[in-house]
Amino acid sequence: MARTSVLDTETKGTGAEMVPLERALEQKRAGRGISLLRRRRAARPRQEPEHAPVPTPAPAPLRSRQFKLISAISCRVLAEGVGVRETVDLLERARSLVDVRVYARDSAAGEWRPLTLHETRLLRGYAR
Repeated sequence: MARTSVLDTETKGTGAEMVPLERALEQKRAGRGISLLRRRRAARPRQEPEHAPVPTPAPAPLRSRQFKLISAISCRVLAEGVGVRETVDLLERARSLVDVRVYARDSAAGEWRPLTLHETRLLRGYAR
């Protein structure tokens, strides 16, 4: 158990000393003044009030990623709403990666987001 101490500055010669609070209160009642600078010897761990645990919402089920491929040469839609495997197959058949523009459906907004050339290269890398 932690004990609270106070600084007794009424000592002679050597300076102040730390005394337990109970002893300081007894001396104060007896007429001897002690400064009220307090110091704790050992800190008590702070106890948090117990609350019911907050339930965490269940994560949304993962949906498969959807892609849309557009030919950069003819501006024709090659595929829309296809999965990863079909997208990789179409990219493998393309003459060059810059001949095809690849879009991924953003699951939150439902809009098509264009993939960067680096992301397209990574996607095509799955074919090998």
